[in-house]
Amino acid sequence: MRNVRDIECFLTDMDGVLVHEEVPLPGAAELIDRWVTTSRRFLVLTNNSTFTPRDLAARLARSGLPIPEENIWTSALATGAFLKSQPGNKTAFVIGEAGLTTALHEAGFVLTDVDPDFVVLGETRNYSFEAITKAIRLISDGARYIVTNPDATGPSKDGILPATGAVAAMITAATNRVPYVIGKPNPMMFRSAMNRIEAHSETTAMIGDRMDTDIVAGMEAGLLTVLVLTGVTTAADIETFPFRPDIVLPGVDALAAMI
Repeated sequence: MRNVRDIECFLTDMDGVLVHEEVPLPGAAELIDRWVTTSRRFLVLTNNSTFTPRDLAARLARSGLPIPEENIWTSALATGAFLKSQPGNKTAFVIGEAGLTTALHEAGFVLTDVDPDFVVLGETRNYSFEAITKAIRLISDGARYIVTNPDATGPSKDGILPATGAVAAMITAATNRVPYVIGKPNPMMFRSAMNRIEAHSETTAMIGDRMDTDIVAGMEAGLLTVLVLTGVTTAADIETFPFRPDIVLPGVDALAAMI
């Protein structure tokens, strides 16, 4: 059995693991410092495709967690890496924010609504009926349908909001086309992250707070899985799943002490 001391590289979720509503969770700063001082390779992962790594690094710095932008991996970056490897013209019609459009530009894509090879749907707080209609028509005409992440809802100060997965379901209902979804729980997200830091599954761990995304995807990617109970999943929730994480901890403060 692998244990934390065998691990050379770490992937970690952000919200519910390192921070909660912009406040760093106990042990988060110590864990990051421990990784840096012991030369561990690591990436902070998020399914949110809205922001660029620079934006997220600034947000984390304001929370007291100085994490360089090169140590942040988003579903937008994973989408760009995946599409860059695909055959065909590098053209896409995109519904999303700067995090996604920047990632696709960096992957060599031209963003267009004229006969694109791909329609790429990401997160935005301003979904346009006109843009969704255009996406439906392009997909019906043969564009390949890609979605950055499957999350159906997102949080706001006033309550939940419809998110990428909900809009994707509407497009699927209109086109009868099922998208390829890049973000967690697709292990593709983790494989692209490991490629980024030249990590191997046997010596990489995934730290997350959700059984249905972080842990299942980490398990399917062959990683050591660490569930922390500072986010969505409670100890009682674990019993409702047919699989188990390798390690369950109250929070990342316990993990920092193990490295």
